[in-house]
Amino acid sequence: MPAVWQDLLAIPHLGLYLTIGWAVYLVWLSLWIVLQKREPVATISWLISLAVLPYIGFLIYYFFGPQRIHRQRLRRVRARAALPPPPPGLTPSPEAIELAKLSQATTGLPPTTATEARLLIDGGAKYSALLEDIAQARERIHLEYYIYQPDRTGTALRDALVERARAGVQVRLLLDAVGSGQTSNHFVRPLIEAGAEVAWFHPMKLRWFWRRPWLNLRTHRKIVVIDGRIGYTGGINITDEEDERLRQDAYRDLHLRLEGDVVRELELVFAEDWCYATGQPPLRLHHLAPQPGGIASQVVTSGPDSSWEAIHRVHVGAIHAARKRVWLVTPYFVPGEAARMALTSAALGGLDVRLLVPKLSDSRLVTYAARSYFDELLDAGVKIHEYGPRMLHTKALLCDDEFAIVGSANFDHRSFRLNFEISVMFYNAGLAGELAALIQEECSRAPRVRADRNRSLWRTRLPEALARLVSPLL
Repeated sequence: MPAVWQDLLAIPHLGLYLTIGWAVYLVWLSLWIVLQKREPVATISWLISLAVLPYIGFLIYYFFGPQRIHRQRLRRVRARAALPPPPPGLTPSPEAIELAKLSQATTGLPPTTATEARLLIDGGAKYSALLEDIAQARERIHLEYYIYQPDRTGTALRDALVERARAGVQVRLLLDAVGSGQTSNHFVRPLIEAGAEVAWFHPMKLRWFWRRPWLNLRTHRKIVVIDGRIGYTGGINITDEEDERLRQDAYRDLHLRLEGDVVRELELVFAEDWCYATGQPPLRLHHLAPQPGGIASQVVTSGPDSSWEAIHRVHVGAIHAARKRVWLVTPYFVPGEAARMALTSAALGGLDVRLLVPKLSDSRLVTYAARSYFDELLDAGVKIHEYGPRMLHTKALLCDDEFAIVGSANFDHRSFRLNFEISVMFYNAGLAGELAALIQEECSRAPRVRADRNRSLWRTRLPEALARLVSPLL
């Protein structure tokens, strides 16, 4: 045994000192976690997990535990105070009025309209439309992405942006430092040399090691605004993994192409994120004259800069307000108690409740966690479909014949609480009908989960039970 260990073990009452140190650490860490005032289940999960990891648990919670961003919340309140009042006559029912008020109260973004709202199915449709619109840009192009890969898809978009920047168009690109970690400064250098601006959201810098990091708080948003008149948002990132023309196993996904006044709200969200990420003064945006449209819409945002969990609340509120059907599509299904209660209550009340999830997501832990909730949902009458063999990445909610939500947010704790997310909700029978037809077609190709399915103890039930234990932390 090395001499240093012999000297250490020779210290009188070493065991007592270590026990006291561990007890002090546990009490201090417990107070820190409890004062966050999270859900009891999540709080207890953190306490149990970290209690068995003396000292290392502190580092885990420091880097990955819940965090709030107060400075950004103040900037958002100031920026949204200048929004015009919502146009009249947009909401068709008392339930829709309540949801619109709920969304505006929690985000500061009022109801508005779109002159056009097009569903883009899969990456091929999105990338083709996006490159065509970018080629027509004359003033500015604003982009924000969680994942931007330096592959064929990413290179094609970069080169299109370089061409527009050289033509005098103002290009700003905001990338998440974790999701787009493979995109190097060398890759974006042609953009910068052409006159574009590139910024990183929550980069990890060694000189800031003493500050509490934002490693676990990412911008999961996908936003493009072109000349203030055309907007894109939804679930599709910039990567070959989402282009079915390049890969047979490309994600199955959904995106939106928007025109009209709703684009102003998309650009405002981008401007706030850009201001926060760069520290620059707020952008001065020249907006087009109001263009009222026939598609009632409203942008909904959420993130760790607000405790209201706006997207979560809107989902739960819409499910409770439904009278005929609730169709939910999500790649990651880890519901909290409120969302689970809303879905089962709707099914028990006789509504047509359907859940479409991937047969296998890109996270086996999340797949097991999602399946741990299936029995309760099936008992309540929810129809569950598992999509495969491609990974389903669509995030959408359809209620009755008019209400629809499409965006970047998954139906899980991370999207509702930790990530910066963006969705658009619509009150429009035409758009809801298109979404209903799409979900119907997807469900017809996705086998239903049966209550009497074969579930072995070691391969299914036990892994699902264990995954459910940590689901509040996912």
